[in-house]
Amino acid sequence: MKLEPSAWLDRPGIKRLLKALDSGTGTVRFVGGAVRDLLLNQHPGDLDLATTLSPHDVIRLLADAGIKAIPTGIEHGTVTAVSSGTVVEVTTLRSDVSTDGRRATVAFTDDWQEDAARRDFTINALYADPITGELFDYYDGLADLRSRTVRFIGDPLQRIAEDHLRILRYFRFHARYGHGEPDPAAIAACCLRANDLMALSRERIAAELLKLLALANPLPTVKLMLGCNLFRPVVPEIESADRLASLLDAEREAGIAPDPLRRLAALLPSDSAMAERIAARLKLSNKAKKRLGVAAGADPGKGIRSLAYRIGTESAVDRLLLAARASDAADVANWTPPRLPIGGGDLIERGVPQGPAVAKMLRQIEDDWEAAGFPNGEDFDALVDARLANLG
Repeated sequence: MKLEPSAWLDRPGIKRLLKALDSGTGTVRFVGGAVRDLLLNQHPGDLDLATTLSPHDVIRLLADAGIKAIPTGIEHGTVTAVSSGTVVEVTTLRSDVSTDGRRATVAFTDDWQEDAARRDFTINALYADPITGELFDYYDGLADLRSRTVRFIGDPLQRIAEDHLRILRYFRFHARYGHGEPDPAAIAACCLRANDLMALSRERIAAELLKLLALANPLPTVKLMLGCNLFRPVVPEIESADRLASLLDAEREAGIAPDPLRRLAALLPSDSAMAERIAARLKLSNKAKKRLGVAAGADPGKGIRSLAYRIGTESAVDRLLLAARASDAADVANWTPPRLPIGGGDLIERGVPQGPAVAKMLRQIEDDWEAAGFPNGEDFDALVDARLANLG
């Protein structure tokens, strides 16, 4: 079978990169998502090349061609090439020497099937010649892709023992590419080895979980994960997918794009302090931690624009969607909170004494303005005049 390679070759700098790596002699092949997406009639996202060349030869050849080469993971054979702005990961064929579930020691090889054997899923072990488009499929990945089955290469337990993150990757790939019932051997292995997730860094767990929640409909897969206690070793607070189901409905009804952090909030208890503790445990950024805490706050109430003004539009949308108030969320999402049309200098000019009185008066005016629905022009002036009339 052959693919139409123009989806790769038409990108800026790709032909130049392939020429530099002497692709005409069979030294490189596209692999993984670049091939999988093309087989699914989707535009390939990230481009990855596998090569029989050593990492040092890759760097030398790229340098000779004037192509930027970054040794991003050279100990594992990966060099990042930047050719006319197009970024490609170029990785030397590898075999595993030893693994401990978190990292691997590798040896380089020139055997394509040996490289394929160390990959996680059959649909990720598809290679294609970058010039002719000829497909190389060592583990029936094409058949699995056609049937929308996500299946480990070889023994699932062995693949998981090599890298425990593959448990979470399995569920993410099933959510994106799977159809119907999951592969029984894969599910059995993932459920059996769920506690292996405890050995992983929380950053890796969070990144994989958020990738899953960013997909169009993660709900069936999240339910599957709950069914075999996948969350218990790392986020035991996730006990139900009911709020996630409600949130997905609200997002669709409001026409608001999916957001993985908002969806994570739907899986956590409605407790701001607990949400922030979980965010800290997952090593999320301070911004994400704060957002999760705000999303888990009290019922939004009726003053939805006041809510957006006080906590920000993004957080207001989060709370309203989590409360299944789709129409209110859509309204707030299209509203830009105004700025208070007066400052401290204006108040001083109008007789407010410098010092704490200015800040106090500004707060009072802001409260009046918010309660009145954020008026401007003459209506705002009248509001200020009424408040200043009480001065002194």
